[in-house]
Amino acid sequence: MTASRLATGGSAIDRSRPIRFSFDGTTVHGFAGDTIASALLANDVAVVGRSFKYHRPRGIWGAGVEEPNALVDVGGLRATPNTRATTEPALDELVAMSVNATPNALADRNAFLDRFSRFIPAAFYYKTFMWPDWHMFEPRIRAMSGLGKVDTDWTSSGTSDQINHHCDVLVVGAGPAGLAAASLAAGTGLSVMLVDDQPKPGGSLGHRAGGIDGKPATAWVEETVAALAAGGHLILPSTTAFGIYDHNLVGLNQRHPDGRPDTMRRVRPRHIVLATGAIERPLPFANNDLPGILSADAALAYLRRHAVLVGHRIVVATNNDSAYEVAGALVEVGADVTLVDIRRDGMPATPAEVRLIEGRALAAANGKLRVEGVTLDDGTRLDADCVLVSGGWTPTIHLFGQARGKLAWSEARAAFLPGDPVDGIAVAGAAAGAVSLSEVFANSAKAVASLGQTKAAVPDSTGPEATGGITAAWPMPGSKGRIWIDCQNDVTVKDVELAARENFVSVEHLKRYTTLGMATDQGKTSNLPGLALMAGITGRTVQEVGTTTYRPPFTPVPLASFAGERAGELMAPVRRLPLENVHRASGAVFQEYGGWLRPAHYGGRDADADGAVGDEARRARQSVALFDGSTLGKIEVIGPKAAEFVDFIYYNTMSTLKPGRCRYGFMLSENGVVFDDGVLVRLDEHRFIVSCSSSHVAAVHARLEEWRQDRFGRGAVYIHNATSEMATLTVSGPNARKLLQTLDLVLSLDDADLPHMAIGHGTYAGDEVRIARVSFTGDRSYEISIRADRAEPLWAHLRKAGQAFDAAVIGLEALMILRAEKGFIVIGKDTDGTTLPHDLGVEGPRTKRQTEFVGRRSLFTEEASRGDRLQLVGLTVPQGEAPLPTGAHGIRRSDGRLHSQGFVTSSYQSPTLGRPVALGLIERGVARHGEAIEIQHLGKVRTATIAAPCAFDPAGERLHA
Repeated sequence: MTASRLATGGSAIDRSRPIRFSFDGTTVHGFAGDTIASALLANDVAVVGRSFKYHRPRGIWGAGVEEPNALVDVGGLRATPNTRATTEPALDELVAMSVNATPNALADRNAFLDRFSRFIPAAFYYKTFMWPDWHMFEPRIRAMSGLGKVDTDWTSSGTSDQINHHCDVLVVGAGPAGLAAASLAAGTGLSVMLVDDQPKPGGSLGHRAGGIDGKPATAWVEETVAALAAGGHLILPSTTAFGIYDHNLVGLNQRHPDGRPDTMRRVRPRHIVLATGAIERPLPFANNDLPGILSADAALAYLRRHAVLVGHRIVVATNNDSAYEVAGALVEVGADVTLVDIRRDGMPATPAEVRLIEGRALAAANGKLRVEGVTLDDGTRLDADCVLVSGGWTPTIHLFGQARGKLAWSEARAAFLPGDPVDGIAVAGAAAGAVSLSEVFANSAKAVASLGQTKAAVPDSTGPEATGGITAAWPMPGSKGRIWIDCQNDVTVKDVELAARENFVSVEHLKRYTTLGMATDQGKTSNLPGLALMAGITGRTVQEVGTTTYRPPFTPVPLASFAGERAGELMAPVRRLPLENVHRASGAVFQEYGGWLRPAHYGGRDADADGAVGDEARRARQSVALFDGSTLGKIEVIGPKAAEFVDFIYYNTMSTLKPGRCRYGFMLSENGVVFDDGVLVRLDEHRFIVSCSSSHVAAVHARLEEWRQDRFGRGAVYIHNATSEMATLTVSGPNARKLLQTLDLVLSLDDADLPHMAIGHGTYAGDEVRIARVSFTGDRSYEISIRADRAEPLWAHLRKAGQAFDAAVIGLEALMILRAEKGFIVIGKDTDGTTLPHDLGVEGPRTKRQTEFVGRRSLFTEEASRGDRLQLVGLTVPQGEAPLPTGAHGIRRSDGRLHSQGFVTSSYQSPTLGRPVALGLIERGVARHGEAIEIQHLGKVRTATIAAPCAFDPAGERLHA
């Protein structure tokens, strides 16, 4: 290949603005409007990278997102690894490096690997590196398996914006089909959003011949875009629609030419028109991966957009009509062109001065670091410095497939086309199999016909019309030489044949066994040839072989686009108590617990913190404690089927709960694991309040809403999260009732009227309050819920009145001691991802409930019934010893080795008992009370005794004290 820049032409470049940048340390000259790829071609840089596995030299193949070879690392403010040179703008002073090459693409010292290719075919690593130990080889293999390198010194220039949109019609693709569809849709009075991944609208009209409505195609493009903009419709260039998700949510990623971080746009349109075009396929012949072998359409794009002539002695090989325009355009600028067409008849007229060889195919390309010629299937050798190939066109139906659209095989087009329609989505233009502009415009009109009567006229093609003649040319089993199917992942015909011999004939198995169509390429140029080859090997049709599942993203999307502003508190917002400032004024030391900023303790910092916590816990047991429990969940479940709903959600039966009463219960995941615990309050026949764990409020709310949508309609059950609306102030201890009696709550606090696990309603200073008699400390306790904005006067009254009882204001650390003394658990601390309810001693519902509930079937699996499951226990240590370390493992000795039999989940020094208390999950723990067990932590071994979880007031008398 001896590519060069022409002295004139180039619709995309600005010759008044020359630029220069470096590639692999060499200066490259170009113009504003160039891509890295077009500038490299203009400077006759043939080798731009090395292949993934064999480190073969690779050159530029395409001109857009289909490019499999030309991946580069870009430095500077737009630092991006593994970006396509064909889509990355060439900027002044940009620094680009080839990937997977040491020290550079032209002189890669790992090129020797290609000599051992016969020993490292597809999936060789699955078989070769198992003995003696995969981990011996893993570090080196992983170091070699990456392509680009992350710049560890790079710092972001800012955060990506994220914007949400709604529109009537979203048109993806601003080529002739997309522009026509957008214009027609706008004519119906609907709002239109038009997006395209190219910097300028027009698509193929930027380099293919055409006339529309009696004017040049480029003029029609400009007029159509101007009319759409004048009508207030949104046009987004350099914007890729990378995914269609549930309910037709479309993800867009927009690049900015000024270097700003990309913008993520989430669009919810009423209708979607996919005018995404088609991708030219390669042809199968030996050494078809050599630098200097390009897509014919890409060569035409480089010629007419960037004034780059990709070679001077050019062989154009084709099986279809589209390459004839390419050959004619190259001859017009002085190239010597030989056109090799596998067909013997049915071809269009041969352009003047183009030599045509019909009925022949390429057998091999010749050369080492760049193509030097080709050999035909009859043995004829042709000298060439560039080979252009056109193996047909594959409609870009990735987004249609992501929307669960089914595909149908077309023999006439030798490609998969969109099959049965998907609700709300239409496909237009080349993506639907159209070839000529007349077909494209008729197709576009059909795509928007259901939207209403349009005032816009359907465009009329008045210039040259493309024709769609094609004879399929697929890779054949048993072909000689190394024929590449997937250039990005180094997959050859022989690799696919090997997969078939080992029975990996399913397309999904083929993909994973060979890596065909994986990584950033996602099979844009390789999938269909690979599927056709597997069809030939197995004696099936391509339709019978099928396609792999299309998944987003269509092209790589920067992680920064997904993250947006979500960093720090914007990623995980700190939730705050309504009374935070009041607690700070009282000397509270705050810490983060489950996403909430809460008082850990009051007074005492650093070395004095343990003393302050112990003092709070001791005083709480002696008299009365005040605690801000506003973080507790208050999620309302309302509706005629609310009782049925909570029965399904909870492990325990809850529908038998009487109004005005509470019940403790578990929620399980579908795998039976305890997801959350807490109290359920029944206000009346059709209204419940889920008081879930503080850290699980958002997750429980989401889970309730998910199951409501799955099994119940809004008319049956309604979910409302009122957690932030109400503050909850807890009064606990032997003098709790006496303190509350000073408030004049207009409510009887007698045990007969407000027993344990009951609720009452009263008022404070004219505001309604709800009082729940529940306890997380084991002492008589009351939880008072009041409007969050009215909580401060109530808290002040409790503090003032509490002085007569030596009331202690306690933080969460003291509460953790109090609940551990009673053996009360914290989900996620005293449980893990395997804990089932019967591991915690709650067996009844598992054996007695007959109705369905979430996780029920998982409680009867072989795993759930194991006799050596980890069970909740208490752990005691000899008098005078320090508390056990949380996380320490209970061990047993066998055959000279140590085996874990559980671990310590919670451990504290109890000021009330004057000794440590601990909870743990231990194998068969319930049956082992009184047994001594060794506890190991960081190499130190201690002895503890397994006991009941409850270490304080096991009879529960203090609940009624």
